[in-house]
Parts: sequence; structure tokens; C-alpha cells
Amino acid sequence: MRIAVVAESFLPQANGVTVTLLRLLEYLDVRGEDVLVLAPAPGRGEHAVAEYAGATVRRYRAVPLPGYAEMRLSNPRVRTLEEHLRYFGPDVVHLAAPFVLGWQAIGAAQSLGLPSVAVYQTEVPSYAKRYKVRQIEPLLWRRIEDIHKSATLSLAPSSYACRQLIDRGVHRVAVWPHGVDRDQFSPVHRDDALRATVARGDEVVVGYVGRLAREKQVEDLAVLQNLPGVRLVVVGDGPRRDQVMRALPNATFTGRLEGADLTRMMASLDVFVHTGEMDTFAQTIQEAQACGVPAVAPARGGPIDLIADGQNGFLYPPGDLIAMRRAVATLAADPVRRTMMGLAARESTAPRTWDAVNAEVTQHYANAIEFAARDRIASGGRPMRRRLITR
Repeated sequence: MRIAVVAESFLPQANGVTVTLLRLLEYLDVRGEDVLVLAPAPGRGEHAVAEYAGATVRRYRAVPLPGYAEMRLSNPRVRTLEEHLRYFGPDVVHLAAPFVLGWQAIGAAQSLGLPSVAVYQTEVPSYAKRYKVRQIEPLLWRRIEDIHKSATLSLAPSSYACRQLIDRGVHRVAVWPHGVDRDQFSPVHRDDALRATVARGDEVVVGYVGRLAREKQVEDLAVLQNLPGVRLVVVGDGPRRDQVMRALPNATFTGRLEGADLTRMMASLDVFVHTGEMDTFAQTIQEAQACGVPAVAPARGGPIDLIADGQNGFLYPPGDLIAMRRAVATLAADPVRRTMMGLAARESTAPRTWDAVNAEVTQHYANAIEFAARDRIASGGRPMRRRLITR
């Protein structure tokens, strides 16, 4: 199979979209598929990866998103994308978190009559509230709707995200979750010496791992600071680092960790807390669970699928920080319950290895190709255009 992957972000950017895409490319490479990646160019001084896991990477000029420089936006002409897709001749076009580059790419795919699979991974419109530009939220949702109604098939990482698309009139939608490396993220990596560098031996280590950005709501952790016997640890970096440090003066900040350092820290936590309410999946919850760490998170978005409330962690009503504090306090005060929930958390990740999850995507590609063929027959041989895409 020849697959063109249009990525809204790619290396050297390190985020959930990129990590998911890298694991997919590695899987497709093992299968022997022929893959082309179309992605925004990195910033000045950053290394532009030209190949990954056997896939050729073609870059387009990009500019940083104002106020969020790590995100780079690329907006090539539709005709340019048509030329590159026509030359490669893909069987299917995979749109990873499409929004700007993906918007142009869906137009090119439609023009060429190519099947497309659009993966909804980022709740961009709701960011407008957090970044105080609420007035543009309806326009952003319209863009999401237009892209996914135009795609042959849409995928979403959780049942909540899937329902968001269906409620907005997108009819061909399937759940495609993220995987987790259960060898990399495992209880065997728990490190008492590392714990001693961030907390006293008798303290319960409660941690957050992720970007320090407005939409992650990390400042909500302030309600945990005076819990007796609890040491709060924040792992990560981002544009709101200074604000978060001011809000959490008693917390230990490690900065961004990667590789074995991240694995050891994650496995060395006693309780994991996820504060963001706009995550369509919440991969760090799954990684903590694979490490045998129970998680506490708001009952919205991806966490709903990952946490069985009261079994492998706790869900709290979004915005109810007293309930969040109560859940963390319950786990901190009961080591036996914490251990049992940790075992259940580890077990819950068993079906979600990267190979198992990525094996599903090839079937989704086959389905999209079949749907596109049916659409051509239904339209008398002409490519179906569900919505008009502006060039």
C-alpha cells in the first residue's frame, strides 16, 4: 500500500500527535508499506528530518503560531499538494490532526479522487476559551467539521472525541486509540534513589507529567499543596512555566524529561494527576497506568475511556477541584488501595500495545478505499465532494 501522511506537526516537535505518528510510521515500515510524509518545515536552527522509518519527509514553508511558537503553521497551495500527491500516487491519504496544512490537503485529495482518513486528535476550538479568543471558537469548529465531513473516513482516539464529531454531523467515524510501550513504561523502572532526590522517604509522591501550557490547567494542582505527607512533583516545560512555578511554590519541578529519565520518574510516582480538560486521549495517563500508577483526572475527553472510576484511579467532575483533592487524599492515605489500583491500572493497558493499536489502522485504510469506491459509483464515476473546499 502507498500511503501519503499529511502531518500538522512533525519532528523536531515533540507532542502527542508526533509521537503517535512516529509509532505508526515504524509499524508501517515493518509491514513494508511505501509512505510519504508531508509536514511543515521546522524553525530556524532546528534539524529538518528528511526521512523516518523508511518514509520520505517533504517539508513546506511554515511560520510560528503567534503566542505558541512551538506550533508551526504551513499553508501551501492546494495545487502544490496535488502535484506532490499525483507524483507519489498514494492509495490513501492519512491526515494527522488536520487543521491548516490538512485543510489544503483534503482539497487536494478530493480533487484527485483519493480516499482520505482524517484523524481528530486535538480539540483546537476549545483552546480559544483558554487563550481568551472565545469569539473565534465557532469558526474553528466549522473548520473541524468541514475537514471531517470532506474526508472519506474519520478516526478519533476516544469515545468522547468520536461523539464530538458525530454530534457535529460527521457520519463515518471510528475510534482509533493510542498505544503504549509496556516495556518502556513499567513498574520495574521504579527507582527509590530517584524518589529520594524529589521527596523525603515517607512522603507520597503525587506527580503531573506534560506541557506547562494554559490548556493543561496545571495551576489546578495548587489545591494539593497542603495535603499532609504529600510531595507534589511537576515534570515538563512550556510557555507557562513561570506562572505554574508561582502557583505551586512548594512543588518540585524537574523540567522536561525524556527517554529512560522520564520512564524512571513516571514509575517512581505513587499517584498521577492529569488536570487538562481538553485532551482527546491523554497519553500520559496511559503511560502512568502502564507503570502501575493509579491516575486521577477530570471526567471529560480521553480520561473517560482510560480510567475506570474507583478501580484503576478516580475521575472527578471537570472544574471540581475539591473532588480532585479528595481523590488524591484518599489514595495518599491508603497504601493498600493505592497498590491494588496500581495493579489494575497496569492490567488495563494490556490490550493497548502499539502493534495492536496500529494493526487497526490498516483496516481503516482498507475501509476508506472501499468507501471511496462506493462513493464514485453512487456519483456516477465522479469523485464525491461532501463539502466545497475553497482553494
